[in-house]
Amino acid sequence: MATRHNVGFMVVDRLASRHCGGPWAEPGPYRLCPLPGRPELLAQPLTYMNRSGTALLLLTTTYALTPEQVLVVVDDIDLPLGRLRLRPSGGPGSHNGLRDIVDAIGPAFPRLRLGVRGDEPWDDLADYVTSDFETPELPALEPLLDRACDAVEHVLAKGLAAAMNEFNRVVDPPPDAAS
Repeated sequence: MATRHNVGFMVVDRLASRHCGGPWAEPGPYRLCPLPGRPELLAQPLTYMNRSGTALLLLTTTYALTPEQVLVVVDDIDLPLGRLRLRPSGGPGSHNGLRDIVDAIGPAFPRLRLGVRGDEPWDDLADYVTSDFETPELPALEPLLDRACDAVEHVLAKGLAAAMNEFNRVVDPPPDAAS
């Protein structure tokens, strides 16, 4: 599903396509895809999105990870469609899934927030974030997913601070997306 609430999963799926040769393993309330030749894992919770903290707590406990060693990729209704924001820590904002993670492991985990707010107003936030992207928004989705994957790869290669310097700046949309 190409819903606003699923863009984090879309990024992790795209990263798995780029880097993981094998199938996903499901050892708990999450699924894993190890990065070949690297110590990092890609993970997706198998819980409801608003209960992601349960899966992340078990994952960090099982693999002896500190919250600082986790990068959570998540949709953000507070950012316009196409914007990225990397942060080393922080609160959950209006995101219930992040709230559950903060409740489970604390706020000291890095996160990559993906802007999913379109131009059209909405009445119900839950309905809006679980709705599909509108057809005029689709041209912005692919570049967002690619740029988010690039940001995660940059974090792995050069660290969070370098990735923040590179990816937190505003990028102009491609010329064909503006018309």
